[in-house]
Amino acid sequence: MTSKITYQNNLRTAAVHLQSGNEILTDAPVDNRGKGEAFSPTDLLATALGSCILTIMGIKAADKEIDITGATAEINKIMGNNPRRIVRLEITIQMPDNNYTEKEKTLIEAASHGCPVGKSLHPDLEEVIQINW
Repeated sequence: MTSKITYQNNLRTAAVHLQSGNEILTDAPVDNRGKGEAFSPTDLLATALGSCILTIMGIKAADKEIDITGATAEINKIMGNNPRRIVRLEITIQMPDNNYTEKEKTLIEAASHGCPVGKSLHPDLEEVIQINW
């Protein structure tokens, strides 16, 4: 098992990662009867994509001894209706100023599209990845 999730009350859950014991709280978003005091489940999905992209980029970079320490990803989640769902995820990656070669940039950009979270999402969900060098 990966996690155990408990519904607490007032549209809040607590998810425990069973291997580490780390906990994540979720709240329903304000626009869906929630308090918005924690990540919503759809926020976690969007955040998982950003984390996955950086992780895969880090694996590929490490294989080639390229340092991407300090790279960040900002996620913009756009919701749709009928049914309520994520329709677009905009991921902006800011790379550290490390004077990357064109070959290194190509390798890192290719890696950004190879994350298993992204490959698991429905093809109708639009993903836009922008890397700022």
